[in-house]
Amino acid sequence: MRAMIRCRLAAAALLCASVLDAGAQGGLVERQVKAAPGHDVRVGIYTTIRPDCTSGPLPAIRLLVPPAHGAVRVKRATLKATNFKQCLATEVPAFVAFYRAAANFNGTDEFELEISLSGGRKQLQHFRVNVSSNPGGGEGI
Repeated sequence: MRAMIRCRLAAAALLCASVLDAGAQGGLVERQVKAAPGHDVRVGIYTTIRPDCTSGPLPAIRLLVPPAHGAVRVKRATLKATNFKQCLATEVPAFVAFYRAAANFNGTDEFELEISLSGGRKQLQHFRVNVSSNPGGGEGI
């Protein structure tokens, strides 16, 4: 399981970059997520990579508004990033947030996270989750 998380984290360096860039701006970030009932879906990766490619302090993550029809969990992981800004290769600790909808739920769920970054900066992230047992919904036919 841990190897699978590391593999997925390596592929998600671009997501990490968007979180870091948006974090510098503060404010509210809106995110759209698709999920299947009863299955985990990764909704965010949170880390700090310094200009010298070393790890900075991990952000604090707080669940401000819990989802009405699911649960949010955060796990600790290692992010293996390549070709991220001036860093050709680096490994840093990270937090990974997951959402899991109730097994019998289909519809829209919402929740909000507060990400506290170094220097006292805070960012609110509002997640709108489309939960469907048929995620494609007929697309591509």
